[in-house]
Parts: sequence; structure tokens; C-alpha cells
Amino acid sequence: MQEFTMRITSVIDHAARESGPREIVTRWADGSETRTDWSGIRRDALKMAQALEALGLKKGDRVASLAMNHSRHLVSWYGVAGMGGVLHTVNPRLFDDQLEYIVNHAEDKVLCYDAMFQPIVDRMKERWTTVEHYICYDSGEHSPAFEDWIGTQNGDYEWVAGEETDPCMICYTSGTTGNPKGVQYEHRSTLMHAIAGLQPAAFNFSSASVMLPVVPMFHAASWGLPYAGAMAGIKFVFSCVNDPAVLHELMLREKVTDSAGVPTVWLAHFQYCDKEGIDLPPLKAATIGGSACPRFMIERLMKNGTRVQHAWGMTETSPIGTVGGPTWDWEELSFEERVNKTAMQGRPIFGVELRTVDLDDMATELPRDGKTSGALQIRGPWIIKRYFKAEEDAVDADGWFDTGDVGIIHPDGTLQLTDRTKDVIKSGGEWISSVELENAAVGHAGVAEAACVGMPHPKWDERPVLFVVRAEGSNVTGDEIVEHLKPLIAKWWLPDAVEFVDDIPHTATGKISKKDLRDRFSDYKLEA
Repeated sequence: MQEFTMRITSVIDHAARESGPREIVTRWADGSETRTDWSGIRRDALKMAQALEALGLKKGDRVASLAMNHSRHLVSWYGVAGMGGVLHTVNPRLFDDQLEYIVNHAEDKVLCYDAMFQPIVDRMKERWTTVEHYICYDSGEHSPAFEDWIGTQNGDYEWVAGEETDPCMICYTSGTTGNPKGVQYEHRSTLMHAIAGLQPAAFNFSSASVMLPVVPMFHAASWGLPYAGAMAGIKFVFSCVNDPAVLHELMLREKVTDSAGVPTVWLAHFQYCDKEGIDLPPLKAATIGGSACPRFMIERLMKNGTRVQHAWGMTETSPIGTVGGPTWDWEELSFEERVNKTAMQGRPIFGVELRTVDLDDMATELPRDGKTSGALQIRGPWIIKRYFKAEEDAVDADGWFDTGDVGIIHPDGTLQLTDRTKDVIKSGGEWISSVELENAAVGHAGVAEAACVGMPHPKWDERPVLFVVRAEGSNVTGDEIVEHLKPLIAKWWLPDAVEFVDDIPHTATGKISKKDLRDRFSDYKLEA
């Protein structure tokens, strides 16, 4: 067979050659819109590669992006890799100390950013000691404008060659404890991940697909969508703002078939449609990840005729680990059974291996019996081996990476996450899933958001306490929530207390921060 080096540049070459006219739409923060296509993305990526070399960048240098979802950001994914560089997608929601750390730790030399993040750039410029050049994607007011910058080049350029194990992108974890950690993706691992993402059991893209990704391009490689989408030649519809009204209008006008985002995105869309008295958009598929998806959300989307793809992964897994598509017996299942299966995290796609081990004895592998829960571990060709600049591997001698999740693996391979190892509650020697309790609670109409935390107990070591944000206009009581929970969970899982709060803290990636919640209620006491 012929030699073929697995490089990201082959993906954009294929997209431009085979799907060149397929449209890519961007709705910018100021309300304006631009349209390009895969040929245009490749043309501009070639120019960007030239422009970076003109600035003196060399193979292996890091280029940061501080940006939302748009076509020029997409150009950067291929332009940086095309000149042998490494794209560092920076999460603008991180705290200043974290932003300072990751940019300097990555030693970024160029930073491309959206005008909406100019205040961050102004604030951080003196603290980012390695950045030599700033380029603004959508304005020339403070820096060279991206279009003007690449416009000085002619695009007559050959992609830089290299090994398929060369790095092409780096993403940092959100750093809930300690400094964020860098995860560096390789050309080979990224290309294999994208191919796997095209499987019918995953994103199931075809050339007819129209994807509006709400998951940001700065978060976990946007779930690999920019690469998988290019391979299939899909139409992308990008929005720099996540306002439900804007997203809804785009979905209808551009005939969007697929979307992807965290549960809070879908919840906001539900609330918008309910307030306006309109139907959900007629999506064919919705991928939901980032945190566990509540059952009521799955039911509503499925009743809308939308295939719900509940996914699990993390920055360290590129990020796809499992995706929940229809199983072999799907047509034989009742609606309730389909919802039950979809509420789990799905099955590993080819390339991923999963196992669970005993929480009290990590050397003991647990059975895939659909009942026994344990610490979830993973390995595969797009799973991290070592964090960026770390001296030791992040995996054991056999390649297993400890995800920090707690889960159950069913006989058919379906993964059911039950908690995080740091959040699972051990009460009287038995484990209680805080996530399952939370998901049951948000099924109550009066609950907007819920977080369950194990609090010290004089007799049982820990007992669950449920913190609840009431839905707008609701006067739901703690007793009413407990009554709602009784038929849904084991009796001894019922929370010892329900506390109502104005807000629940979140991490920079939008997940509930149990650490900050525990800190806020560090003096909380339960009676025996």
C-alpha cells in the first residue's frame, strides 16, 4: 500500500477539492453575516500560514486564539497546522491568573482574538510575556485586522511536511484544582479521532448535514467537529453569540440539521421557545455533552423528532469517548426504554477502550454487568499519555488513564456515568450518586438548577444535601422536591436537607463547581 502521512492538512485539502462550494456561514457579534466555503477556508489558511512565517514563526511554535465560533477561527485551525505550528485555543472564561499561566506556559508567540475580548487583551497584555504579535479577527481598531493581515499574502504556499506524531493543537483543562494542564494533540491522533467521529454511531455526518455547533471552538477542540465536518464536506453555520433567539432564527433560516452543546444551551433554548410560544427547531440530531443530560431534556427533544446523541469525553480524550446513538434493538424498544438508554452516555466508538475499577481497590477490574459502579478508566490512540511539559506519564504501565469519573458499564458496552470520584457521596459505607440525584431533582418543574453535595454527618460520615435554584416564578418547597424524588431514587439516597440558593457556582467551562459550593457552605452542619 502507498505511504500516506496522516496530517491535518490532508483534511482541508480534501474538503476544498471535493466539497469546495459547500457554504460556511458566520453570524458575527455585531449582527453582520459573512459567507465563505471550504475552498475559501483553504485559500485563507494558506495565506495565514504564509503570514505566520513572515512574522518569523517556525515549526512547533504556538499560536493562541481567543475567539468564539466563526469562519476565521476555522481558518486558524488549518493555517497554523499548515505551517507546522500548534494552535492553542484559549478559553476566555478562565480567571486572569489562569489566562496568564496557560499563555505563558504554552509560550504562545502570536494571539489572534475577537474584538469582544479586547478588554481581556488590554488587561493581560503586560502579563503575557511570550506573546509578540496580536491580530484581531474582526476589527482593525486596536490591532492589524485578520483579513488585512493575511491579505498581504498570495496563497502560493506548500504545507509544511512533518511526522504524523507532530503536535497540531493544545487545549488546557479548566484547572478546578491547581494550575490548568495542557493536553497536546497530534496530527495522527486528531485525524483518527475525526474519522471515528464520522461513524453512524457518532456524528453520522454526510454532505447533506448542516451543523450549527454551540459548543465553543475553544473548548475541548470543539468536540472535533471542525475536522469531522471538513472530512464530510458539511455546511457549517457559526454564531459568535449564543443568544437563543439568534440561534433559533439561524437554525430555521439556514435549515440546520445538527447541533451540539452542553445541557444549559438546550435548557435556554427550551425557555426561549416556551416564552415565545413557538416550536423547537426541526433538528435531525442533537449532540449533548459536557455534563449529564437530564431526562426531561432528552424526552422533549425526542418528541420533537430529534435524535439525541448523549456523549461523554474530556479534554484528555480529544474529546470523544462514548456517544449514544440508536442501538441494534432500537426499533423494538418502547419510547420509555429509548429514553432510558439515551440518558446513559452511550457506547465507545472504535479506538476507545473502557473499564471500571474498584473505588477502594484500584487494582481490581469490575464486571460489565450493568450494576457494579467503579472508577472509570480509558485508553486509545487519541487518549492522553502525558500532559504538556510534564515529566511523568498520566497513564499507568498498561496505558489506562483515570478519568476521575464513576460509572457502570452494561453488558452491551453502554456507559452509565454516576458521578465524579471527588463528588460521589459515601454514606454509612454505601455510595450515593450526586449526579443521579441532581438529574432527578431538575425534572421538577419548579427547579431551574440543582447541585448535590455530601456534607459531614456525625453518624453516617456523609449525607446528601441538595442545593436548588428555583425556576422563575416558582415557590416550590423542599418537602415538595423530596416527594418528587421518592419514586425516582432509593429511599436512603433522599437528601437530608434541601437548601434554596440564588445561584450555583460554575467552572469556566460551564459545569457546576462542587468545590466552590463546598467552600461557600464550609460551616454547614447536619444533625444526627
